[in-house]
Amino acid sequence: MCVEIVPLGDSAITITFGNKIDERIHQQIHQFLHVFRRNKTVGVFECVPAYTSISIFYDPTKITYSQLEEKIFSTYESALEKSQLESIVYRIPVYYGGETGPDLRFIAEFNNLSEQEVINYHANKEYLIHMIGFVAGFPYLGGLSDKITAPRLEKPRPKIAAGSVGIGGSQTGIYPAEVPSGWRIIGITPVRLFDIENENPSLLSAGNYVTFQPVDYEEFLSLKERAGAKQYELLTYKKGE
Repeated sequence: MCVEIVPLGDSAITITFGNKIDERIHQQIHQFLHVFRRNKTVGVFECVPAYTSISIFYDPTKITYSQLEEKIFSTYESALEKSQLESIVYRIPVYYGGETGPDLRFIAEFNNLSEQEVINYHANKEYLIHMIGFVAGFPYLGGLSDKITAPRLEKPRPKIAAGSVGIGGSQTGIYPAEVPSGWRIIGITPVRLFDIENENPSLLSAGNYVTFQPVDYEEFLSLKERAGAKQYELLTYKKGE
């Protein structure tokens, strides 16, 4: 078996699939989760995926460590035999620069690029959603070009607007709510990433992909109005189409 299983306290197990962040390991994790969750193991109440691992939390009065470990082994072998899961790509419209993208110029200057070149490197490529976290609905995205990486702010902003798109080091992401942030903000999307009133509050999900689509300010305002009235449907397509 190519995974490492270790106890996490007395009521959880961590399964480690590798030691680096890459798409192959990510797909293994989500293939495993798909099979494991479908089989519904008695006593397990939560599975938490990360970049290279999964932590499984369980009730030791309903299932023992050794029983769960055996279940994990059999699930892993079964998952290897399954075909790769089909992924969805979400098209996220973004207005880059302006007052809602105050760090676009800094990233351009830091990397000896024009602002348009930064936009070109950031947009119209597919970013893997590794996991959702930090705040509800926040996607950790993999695949940022090393040509537009940038250091975080020395002093974080106390609040940024919901929908802000930022770069922090070699990562990029979208903020679903008004929160403090030390990332460099390059644009904003009108799309609501988290809505507690929906059956599935988080719009995005790990294992799928995001691509950013540049829009001008007038289109951004129009989409924002439609999104606020819940009349905007996000465009998607199947990975590979």
